[in-house]
Amino acid sequence: MAKKHAPELKPIEEILSVWDVLTPDERQFVRNNYTTHYFKKNEMIHFEGDKPTHMMILASGKLKVYKDGVGSRSQIIRMLKPGEHFSYRAIIANDGYSTNVSAFEASTVYMIKADLFISILRHNNAFCYRFLEEISTDLAASDARTVNLTQKHIRGRLAEALLQLQKKYGLEEDGATISMYLSREDLANLSNMTTSNAIRTLANFVNEQVIAMDGRKLKIIDEDRLRKISKMG
Repeated sequence: MAKKHAPELKPIEEILSVWDVLTPDERQFVRNNYTTHYFKKNEMIHFEGDKPTHMMILASGKLKVYKDGVGSRSQIIRMLKPGEHFSYRAIIANDGYSTNVSAFEASTVYMIKADLFISILRHNNAFCYRFLEEISTDLAASDARTVNLTQKHIRGRLAEALLQLQKKYGLEEDGATISMYLSREDLANLSNMTTSNAIRTLANFVNEQVIAMDGRKLKIIDEDRLRKISKMG
């Protein structure tokens, strides 16, 4: 785990609305006990099968949640942006991590010990309900993603992936370039296809003037067309 100087970050309870239901004593307890960890690009945060020790919150940077499949091929399950929780499912289920998590870029993660997190869940009903809502939302997104990855054709899957990246990370100042730079391999792993198919499909989207590419930068030229491709599958 790499440690280095980083820009000053807001206290943990100020970056998430879920923490506003803590009592003053709980808030102070969290403030006194969370730790801040810094990760380099491509550094692992945790591995599948590891026993969870902390509930984590991404404070800055970008992370990917993924599983290693057949033939060492990875499947990206989801991407994380600042403010999102992770690793709490394994803690609540008293289970090992079901996925790997690594940093797409230099990232900062807040960590709260598992026993502290569980204690607050057990004693603060409003806080517990917030996490029930979050788990329910994650489950609905997972169900929708399962359908997309198993029923859509290659073009639909890649179009859906690009739209999801736009939704999660937003656009740069030009109003078109997705604020997330992925390798072709990562795009393939996100869309459940081979790297060669991802490269070929991206080239087709460029030829159709749906997107434009500049290295790893992807610019959406015709969002309506991209949405139609995603919907048609």
